[in-house]
Order: sequence, then C-alpha cells, then structure tokens
Amino acid sequence: MPPPYSLGLMSLARAYASRGLTPARVVDHVLAEIARSAAANPAWIHVFAREALLERAAEIGRARARGERLPLYGVPFAVKDNIDVAREPTTAACPAFRYVARETAEVVKRLETAGAICIGKTNMDQFATGLVGTRSPYGACVNPYDARYIAGGSSSGSAVAVALGQVSFALGTDTAGSGRVPAGFCNIVGVKPTRALVGTRGVVPACRSLDCVSIFAQTVEDATAVLATAGSVRPEHVEGRTALRCGVPSQLEFFGDAHAERAFDRALETLRSIGGDVVEVDFEPFLATARLLYEGPWVAERLAAIRSFFDKSSADMDPVVRQIIGGGARFSAVDVFEAQAELERLAGVCARVWDGVDALFVPTTGTIYRIDEVRADPIRLNSNLGYYTNFVNLLDLAAIAVPATFRDDGLPFGVTFIAPAFEDALLAQWGSRFSARAASRASATRA
Repeated sequence: MPPPYSLGLMSLARAYASRGLTPARVVDHVLAEIARSAAANPAWIHVFAREALLERAAEIGRARARGERLPLYGVPFAVKDNIDVAREPTTAACPAFRYVARETAEVVKRLETAGAICIGKTNMDQFATGLVGTRSPYGACVNPYDARYIAGGSSSGSAVAVALGQVSFALGTDTAGSGRVPAGFCNIVGVKPTRALVGTRGVVPACRSLDCVSIFAQTVEDATAVLATAGSVRPEHVEGRTALRCGVPSQLEFFGDAHAERAFDRALETLRSIGGDVVEVDFEPFLATARLLYEGPWVAERLAAIRSFFDKSSADMDPVVRQIIGGGARFSAVDVFEAQAELERLAGVCARVWDGVDALFVPTTGTIYRIDEVRADPIRLNSNLGYYTNFVNLLDLAAIAVPATFRDDGLPFGVTFIAPAFEDALLAQWGSRFSARAASRASATRA
C-alpha cells in the first residue's frame, strides 16, 4: 500500500512540521514500497540496512531538536551505484568491480548535511555505458508504464525509483544523456546541470572530462531545490521572462515513430501557449559534435577510467559494454588532438546558434524501444536514443528534461530545454512553466 502522504519536498516538509509524521516512519514506508516492487522492477542494487537508516533518522531528529537548519530534513533519496557512500559497496553494476567506499561522494555529503536520508544504490547500465537500462547483471529496469519497454539508461534505477514514488529524488550521472533519457521515458524531471555546478568527487568516472551528476525528481521545483543544495556553485538568479526564443531542429528525427512525432507536435503547441517563440535552427553542427562522442577518441577516456580492471577482468563485464569500452584502445594520441581541434571548431559553429535563440527545444528522444528490440540490436538502437543528447556534455551545455504529454500508445513523451552553460536557472523557469501547462492540458484532455 502506498504511503499515506506525498514525498514531494513541500508536502513532506508540511507533514513533518505538523508532527504527524517522523523520518523513521518514512523510512519504513519507503522500504516497504521497495520490497513490494523489487521482483517486478529491479531498480535497486543495494538497499541500506533498516537499522542504519533508522539510526540516521534518529540522528537528524536530534540535529533538528538542537536547532540546526536542515532544508531537506527527512527527505529520502537514492544514488546511482557509481556514486560512493562511505562503508557501503559501489559496483557500477559490475559485481567483479565491487569495492566498499571509504568516503562519501561530495554531492551526497551536501545532501546529508541538509538532512536528507540516502536509502541505497540504484541499478544502472554497467559503467554508465548505455542509454537503455538493460546492460546490468542485476536485471533490466522496465518502463513503469509498460514493462515491455525500456526505462532508459544509464541511470535507469534512479529514474524508476522516483517514478514509482519510492524516494523524493535520486542522483544519476550524465555523460551522453543518462540523466535525461530515463526521465523522458519515466515521465519525470531530469536535470543535467552545467558541469561546474556539482562536483564529481566520489563518482566512478565514465568520461571524466564530460561527466555530470544529474538529478531526478517528480517536479522541476523539487529538482531545482536539490540542485541548490547539492551544488558547490549555485545557479545564477534570472528575472522572469514572458517570452523565450526556442530553437527547434530543422533535422527532426523520429526513426519512423509516428507516435513520437505526433507527441512532439503537441509539445510544440504547449510551448507556444506559454510564450515560446519557435525558431527553426540547423542541427547539423550539433549532430556532428555528437558523433565525436562514440566515433571519436572520447570512448578511450572510458577505457582509461577502468584500464587496470579492464586488463585483468574484462571477461566479467557485460559483453556490449566490454565491446564499447574496449574499442577505445584503437585511438592514438594524434586522434585525440585532432578530435579536440574538431570539437573546438564545431563549438564555435554551434555557439553562433545562440545569437538567434535562447534555448534549444527538442524531443528528449526521438523514439522508445522494447527491451527485446534493444537486446537484438543494442548498439544501433542505443545510438538512436542519443540523437538529441550526445552533444550536450561535449559542448558543456545545461539541460532539463521534462514530461510533455503521453503518446497515442500510452507511453510518456518528454522534451528537453538546452541552453549555454550557467543558464540553469533560466531552464528551470521555463521547464517549470512548460510542465505546469503540459499537466493542465493533459488534465483537460482526459476530463
């Protein structure tokens, strides 16, 4: 039975303030919800011991009684299992890689200092290599709306845990879209902040130069509040704007998925209804940038991150992940410098787009796939899912993925606002405005 209260930050704070709810009671409700759905959807790799969680609940209760300021008091959250929590195992979804962390990742420390309760570690595509959520020996996470379909990756478990209402928010990571694709598929919000805002100390690297810690939540407001606490640098405040110039690619791609195409048309209507001025932009420079991520030497950075483990234990890895990461060995130092020069050239071309638009507005993905489809064709279909995501980290852009509508087949459809670095607050404003309007349109449609 679902908890008799909401895990939204404001709702939870009110429930605690009324003294009708305690963190210990929330912990037990969360653990019960996780146990109830574990067999149907393997979102978790490691849930912390109840005794430890109850002690944590008592600890923050004592801190509050002393008058400490705890903006996330008693808020349950999850972390992707490539993010360290002291004295708990980290696997990156590879049992042979498992180690017990000595220290807690900086981002988790900040959240715990604010009073949040980390419940455990979530499932993921192994070594954060994938956008599908199926490359894990702990099981493939399934879409909460239709178990035949993928939940998206690599931060699949974090997204599912939020979508199922098991935690208030969850941390993922994002290198190629892993903090956005699962949000789109699970009908939740996914924030990929500017890289400088949130530290990655204590995170198992995928591509160290590109990795970001991402945030999943049910609402933009909750995700923004978490970002303000988690970040070592706060997003700059911006004044509210009644209009936004939104660049929509002239090269829209839906991979033959008519449901997705119609859903994006509806999303554009919603955007226009809140003051979004749609401007067609040439997407080719962004696509060319995206191709560098896996066709260029950045895949070698994935190999460098786990080179000693790979050399000794690659046989223990997921075969698809092993193939992708092992492919990094083919690149030379010359390839790296040539690719960096090409990225610099493309970044200059892409930067000119911002002269005419304030943000890009794109489908979070152009389509969605069934689990059996991904297993039959894992590389090509995964690549398709990165069409609107793979360039973002290479260009150090900020992005927020928000629910937009439901497709005609009943699956969620999400969109993403993308803007230059440090425009995170602007994206949050417009993501919130869009989400509110999209929700009201959906309610009116279903009434």
